[in-house]
Amino acid sequence: MAEFGNPDVVEESVDVLLIGGGMACCGAGFEIMRWIEAAKKEKGVDISVKLVDKAAMDRSGAVAQGLSAINTYIGSEQDPADYARMVSNDLMGITRDDLAYDLGRHVDESVHLFEEWGLPIWKTDENGERFDGSKGMTSLKDGGKPVRSGKWQIMINGESYKWIVAEATKKALGTDRIQERVFIVKLVNDKNDPSRIAGAVGFSTRDHKLFVYKAKAILLAAGGCVNIFRPRSVGEGTGRAWYPVWNAGSTYSMAAEAGAELTLMENRFVPTRFKDGYGPVGAWFLLFKSQATNAVGETYMTRNKEMLDDYPPYGQAAVPASCLRNHLMLKEMKEGRGPIWMDTVTALANLRETLSPREVKHLEAEAWEDFLDMCVGQCGIWVGENIEPEKKNSELMPTEPYLLGSHSGCCGIWTSGPTDVGAPTAETEAGVPDHLPAGWNWGYRGMTTVKGLFTAGDGVGASGHKFSSGSHAEGRMAAKSMVQYVLDNQDYNPELDTAVEDLVAAIYQPVKTYLEHKDYTTAIDVNPNYITPKMLQFRLQKIMDEYVAGVATYYTTNAHMMEVAGEKLDMLKEDAEKMRAKDLHELLRAWENYHRILTAEAHLKHIEFRQESRYPGFYYRADKNFVDEENWHCFVNSIYDKESKKWTCFKRAHVDLVDKSKLFK
Repeated sequence: MAEFGNPDVVEESVDVLLIGGGMACCGAGFEIMRWIEAAKKEKGVDISVKLVDKAAMDRSGAVAQGLSAINTYIGSEQDPADYARMVSNDLMGITRDDLAYDLGRHVDESVHLFEEWGLPIWKTDENGERFDGSKGMTSLKDGGKPVRSGKWQIMINGESYKWIVAEATKKALGTDRIQERVFIVKLVNDKNDPSRIAGAVGFSTRDHKLFVYKAKAILLAAGGCVNIFRPRSVGEGTGRAWYPVWNAGSTYSMAAEAGAELTLMENRFVPTRFKDGYGPVGAWFLLFKSQATNAVGETYMTRNKEMLDDYPPYGQAAVPASCLRNHLMLKEMKEGRGPIWMDTVTALANLRETLSPREVKHLEAEAWEDFLDMCVGQCGIWVGENIEPEKKNSELMPTEPYLLGSHSGCCGIWTSGPTDVGAPTAETEAGVPDHLPAGWNWGYRGMTTVKGLFTAGDGVGASGHKFSSGSHAEGRMAAKSMVQYVLDNQDYNPELDTAVEDLVAAIYQPVKTYLEHKDYTTAIDVNPNYITPKMLQFRLQKIMDEYVAGVATYYTTNAHMMEVAGEKLDMLKEDAEKMRAKDLHELLRAWENYHRILTAEAHLKHIEFRQESRYPGFYYRADKNFVDEENWHCFVNSIYDKESKKWTCFKRAHVDLVDKSKLFK
């Protein structure tokens, strides 16, 4: 067996490498086999593929614990243009309509697959009465009517949601094409073409092995970023967060180091959630029709509705943007009218007046099931605080910020869009023009500006509200593109621009640091020659929280505060080179920290560059506390130079491809 500081090195060459085990890579892994088989049959080309996940696919990614709803399903009530409008409005007007529209016309296919694989989906019968997925009813594909909790959401029995989706992927790929418990930490460019991807390198989190992969095409879909800001929950709740804690910004940082253009990294999501447990609120607002109030029972959205007039046209939308809803809530808290309550008592009482006794009983059970499906800790809070939702209301609180591209956020990587988003169809009459803006397409859907490097899910920037089903669909679209890319580049032979021994040395540096210096002190955690990953993460979170608009400052920053943050991040990066790893778990944490630091720096640089507060309620620049439609209705993009370690931010023009006038009052 290899020694801790001297791992076995495993080298492997494949045509397509999938990095991640969440919904996006599950979609890609399932779909790619169909296109590989077609390529073999039609072209006589045998394409190899490998999926590598740092966890176990059954419970990997943001859907790990389960969900109680699929948040993106178009159905017959809306069309892809409606979906593109909603995405744009909720993200303050700066999104890629081509990406959203394209997703909207494909996402339902993934949902139909989920039901075919065994996911129970709630339905309504011919009388409009609701039944959960345990009762056999007509499938969605065959015209079944889902129970909608909102305009885009459908209810499911989803505790095993990820397990079901992962099982289908594993059956399609075969276990020999899947490598679990390997954390990919570096992408490697091509020796002969720095603008092309050539491979990736990572290490086993269970054995002393390091893996080096060469690949013609790589799908980087390793989730968003959590824990770069100090969480509200500290002490006994350290590490508790709303988005999964294993999302470490790896997608954004590795893409940036490979030279990929990022977009909208200033965007963050600050969800309002049940206090302390981070329990989801969507079902309560949408399915249970609950309202949020201030301490004296006033609905703050009504009390403060004139504040929306400061942000035309988004404040005039039928459903104001998520950040603006936070904006109105924060006024209540800042002016001393907190705490904020979710009025569960009134909501459940009102439902008893309109639903059958059976439906009422089912929904009261769903009040608990909503948490048991995806946030068990919130049930613990309710039990520990003697809360019965039909008798006692629960507190709400905005969380710390998260960076993501698949939920109500849109940061990520600038990717090539579809080529056929053109003239409107008879079905949509959407007014989609028959042209695309320059720089929005370069041949392969989902490919970044680095040749051969693709992304999906949280990785695709400027296109939020994909959620679980959309991420899966986006992975499927990327799979098709990657196979085509491989077919178009059959003669390409990847050559890594860095020697394998140098890659091994870089990745195992924290181990070497520990082994060299561990005997200098009698207490291994106290040593002047290294810093533990845990302490380094605390420092990162403190910097971001206090200077880059975290909970400590009510999400407020300014140019001077960000200048201090930049200086502190520079020092933190120097100290990060002295992180230690006393075991494989700490090596995992060390590399997650490297990824978080670079992602945090991208976030800082973008907020500094954008001279406005584009997302009030998610962050405020006190020195630029306005939305400037004239000068900043644009994408802010960036490129990172890994040699100089410098960021270059710049504008890209925004273009509406779908008419947005229908959104506004």
